[in-house]
Amino acid sequence: MIKRPINIRNIFLLCLLISTLGSCSLGRFIVFNFADANDHKKFPKRALGKPEKTFYFAKRPNKQSPAIDSFEYILESNKTVAFLVIKDDTITYENYFNKYDTASIVPSFSMAKSILSILVGCAIDEGLIDSIGEPMTNYVPELKKNGFDKVTIKHLLQMTSGLKFNEGYFNPFGHVATFYYGLNLRKNIKHLKLKQAPGESMDYVSGNTQLLGLVLERALDGKKLTDYLQEKLWTPLGMEYDASWSIDRKKNGLEKTFCCINARARDFAKIGRLYLNKGNWEGQQIVSEDWVRQSTQFDNSEGSSTGYQYQWWIPSANGDFMAQGILGQYIYVNPKKNLIIVRLGKNYGKVSWRNSFLQMAAKY
Repeated sequence: MIKRPINIRNIFLLCLLISTLGSCSLGRFIVFNFADANDHKKFPKRALGKPEKTFYFAKRPNKQSPAIDSFEYILESNKTVAFLVIKDDTITYENYFNKYDTASIVPSFSMAKSILSILVGCAIDEGLIDSIGEPMTNYVPELKKNGFDKVTIKHLLQMTSGLKFNEGYFNPFGHVATFYYGLNLRKNIKHLKLKQAPGESMDYVSGNTQLLGLVLERALDGKKLTDYLQEKLWTPLGMEYDASWSIDRKKNGLEKTFCCINARARDFAKIGRLYLNKGNWEGQQIVSEDWVRQSTQFDNSEGSSTGYQYQWWIPSANGDFMAQGILGQYIYVNPKKNLIIVRLGKNYGKVSWRNSFLQMAAKY
């Protein structure tokens, strides 16, 4: 067998190609392929620190029975990595699958949208943002030339801005792939345009939330969004673990506010508990009760959807609500039943988790 000589030129070109791919959104899309539960390891991030004082839910052992065994099989066979049920501030069921445990980090994906909404509510409470009726260009004036002067903060919250945005994760040239894998969100935001007048209809696209994040960053006047999350939620809620928020790049990076808070299941559950208690945490009003009510009400005025309000999903007309992320990440809250359910996964599997939560809540 004749051995071919090593072609140094081809090796150089291959290395150059790999280097180029790693430095642009298309290349990162090809290398990383698709969003997955390990994405917290792939992108630069800002740290959230575990506070000195920790809040712990009470816990009782999982009941062992054939019914539980069958339930756990459904969870595990449908790519679940964490599942918590919290009733009356007590963890009544908690289990982890596929080599995950209580300390395993899972990206929030779009559950971060709901968390960002809480921070916007806090900023309004503090007077950093005047009102949701303000034009977003009061904070992001560079988008006036693109027609965004008629888009209000409320339009962004309700996904009724009329934004032209391709949400397809499988399209490497689409907006969401560029935002997710790209290295310059601020530059990409400047190119956004509208496809219709604001307030006409709801269209769930992540660009709205990234714009909302930029509005909040400008309102904070130099404070990082991660630091504001630490101050307003991570510390006062007594989170059990350190966490992080992914950013687009290391130098002057911007938080990916449409996704990418990297944390543990129990700490995600505390976000649900805060809203279960109408924004109050152990006697401290973290965000106004009125903000919680507006964020989770069943309403379709001004072009909004009854199934979606201020970055929260509304699964029924019974007062329940949930944060939801791609791959089947959920924080489901049912205030009437004093119930919180957290499901984290590697993907959705073949289960309608929304219907499962409604069925579980009906049994309590």
